[in-house]
Amino acid sequence: MTRRPLNEWTFTHMSLLLPSEPVPRAARPGSLPSAPRPLDFTYEWDGATRTPAELHARTRTTGFAVVHRGRLVHEAYPGRFAAPDRRFQLFSLTKSVTSALLGIALAEGAIGSTDDKVVTYCPYLAGSAFDGPTVEDLLQMTSGAGGEEDYEDPDAPVNRLMRAVTGRGTVLDAVRSVRPETRPGTRFNYSTIDSQVLGWVLEAATGRSLARYAAERLWQPIGAEFDAYYALSRSAPRTAVGGGSFNATVRDLARFGLLMARGGRAGGRQVVPEPWVERSRGTGLPHLEVGALGEGWPGGYGYANQWWTLGGPNRAFTGLGIHGQYLWIDPVADVVVVKTSAWPVADDPELDGETATALTALVERLAADG
Repeated sequence: MTRRPLNEWTFTHMSLLLPSEPVPRAARPGSLPSAPRPLDFTYEWDGATRTPAELHARTRTTGFAVVHRGRLVHEAYPGRFAAPDRRFQLFSLTKSVTSALLGIALAEGAIGSTDDKVVTYCPYLAGSAFDGPTVEDLLQMTSGAGGEEDYEDPDAPVNRLMRAVTGRGTVLDAVRSVRPETRPGTRFNYSTIDSQVLGWVLEAATGRSLARYAAERLWQPIGAEFDAYYALSRSAPRTAVGGGSFNATVRDLARFGLLMARGGRAGGRQVVPEPWVERSRGTGLPHLEVGALGEGWPGGYGYANQWWTLGGPNRAFTGLGIHGQYLWIDPVADVVVVKTSAWPVADDPELDGETATALTALVERLAADG
């Protein structure tokens, strides 16, 4: 169901395949003024000058929106089942939503400190690989737990998690099956199970499900136009995947991006603490800087706070999800780009490289136009 040609349907109909919990839209949708303009940028890839239309065709775009200076300047839905009111499966872009919620919970005092041990909030993980790592370790993907996030390896931790989500075993057993690999806080190892545990920390600390907390603290304040939802595990107890089950419209994802581009402010109020947004643009830790993540990771990315960082003078950053989901944010250029996609496979370095090159060129063109 995640391979072409079925995945364009799958990624817009997850609520028909798994149980779900709604994240209700705002009573009064926030303003997202429209000021359409042609996207007349080009980018260089594979020895040729490419256009936006080629980007969409070559990288299987399903939904695309560009916000510049707070205005929606472009919106398109090349996907067969895509539309402005369609909720898209965002996969690991969910991690960036979880991060924002965790920053809010810290500011409210529900979570004491990122230095708190995970088992302080999740005592049922005592004796597991997560008995020792801190909340901070999980935020930076340095828990030291688990192996490679390899979607082609049936025994990889992420695939054990996905089997549990679809009803073959429990999510808790999948998480507890992970073994410690390195000392916490020392090495980057991208892991959806780290984010799953972060979601549990957040739920335990706030006394609310991820969906309910997201509705109250994020979806309402940004003035979301449409309901979002979290897909839940089929196995009991049903649980949201804090690292991969959020579904939302392109426009509302753009609203979330605009919130982060504006230092966590929306509708005249501070929704996400500004220091939390700043650390999401890069923490300064050498092993998490752009190009330093290690073998197997694209040199153009660093990592911070459940976001991928882009470095450079603008300190742009992006949420990413498998099969080509992007929330590209450049606060200095005041540009937010949302791209949903239906890649044939989960990870494709060539498609990612082309997309990153194109979005960089788009931001540079908008910034040059003023």
